[in-house]
Amino acid sequence: MIYLSIFLVALCVIIISFIKLHPVFGGNPRKEQKGKYNTFDNYENGKFVNQVPTKMSMSASDIFSMLKDYLSGGKDRNPADKIPVSEVDWNKIKREEDSITWFGHSAFLLSIDNKKILVDPMLGPAASPVSFAGSKRYSEDMLRVIDDMPPIDAVFITHDHYDHLDYPSIQKLKSKVAHFFVPHGVSAHLIRWGVAKEKITELNWWDELEYQGLTIAFTPSKHFSGRGIFNRDTTLWGGWVILGKNTRFYTSGDGGYDGHFKEIGRKYGPFDITLMEGGQYDRRWSWVHMTPEEAVQAHLDLNGKHMMLIHWGAFTLAYHGWTEPVERALIEARKANVNQIAPNLGETVTLTQDLSIPISFWWKMKG
Repeated sequence: MIYLSIFLVALCVIIISFIKLHPVFGGNPRKEQKGKYNTFDNYENGKFVNQVPTKMSMSASDIFSMLKDYLSGGKDRNPADKIPVSEVDWNKIKREEDSITWFGHSAFLLSIDNKKILVDPMLGPAASPVSFAGSKRYSEDMLRVIDDMPPIDAVFITHDHYDHLDYPSIQKLKSKVAHFFVPHGVSAHLIRWGVAKEKITELNWWDELEYQGLTIAFTPSKHFSGRGIFNRDTTLWGGWVILGKNTRFYTSGDGGYDGHFKEIGRKYGPFDITLMEGGQYDRRWSWVHMTPEEAVQAHLDLNGKHMMLIHWGAFTLAYHGWTEPVERALIEARKANVNQIAPNLGETVTLTQDLSIPISFWWKMKG
């Protein structure tokens, strides 16, 4: 018994040391940052909080049922083969027309007013701090795409979870990015990873600024944050509004459905296109992720014209079929008379064109 106790203590020490020493887990906000956060309405007792009280725990029965679902494998939770990625048309991206290129999940390259903007550029092989564990990318490694990218005017991060803020991606990107816009606290991760402090701007909900002619605002979502065992909710989360000359753009980040979408719509809508999270849902965490039907309703609340579903197409993080999100969203969008686009991974869609374009249903095709 004593040897088992010694082994368990040693294992805990190794794990804690690994978390503290390995850069993939990021950093922690400094004392002066925390002092500033104490003046915020959305910061209590050393943690960021949602606008409305949000349940952030599961019952024992929910945990047991989730473990059962995990062990059973589930039906069609992963594609049978690696899914194809379209060859990126860099010439199209470099043109002056506003466009968007989706890389799967919540990672995309936005060209607006000829500014090149990356949002949540998680292009690494696994949504996990270590490559041998966690959900693996459905397609081949996307990190190679960074080598061919033009200079990036800005990177926008919605929150610090591993499927949105990726250490290998930032390592490859940081030398070609002019500026990073992040929620409060997230700068600690980037600074530890070698991004210069002066290249980072942190924002709170409803903060607004001008950047190279664009109007940028950070908006609320109902979610949570954290990369390690000890830093839950020490950084903020949210969505982004980016307003250009011809395109009014919004992306939700992660989060459950609530009244903040109508608030954002009243303040910044209408939007020409919204990118809505709705791809990793479950009744056991309904408060922090939307269903596809809720994503469509949130789009309507925002007063959006065209919609694209994100947070799917790259990783399995929930227990439904991997194509179910987009299929359910398309059905609901038709009911609600919403035009939803569903481009291939790597495909560039020009936002200045008529976006009532046929859907290829690429996820039904064999790789």
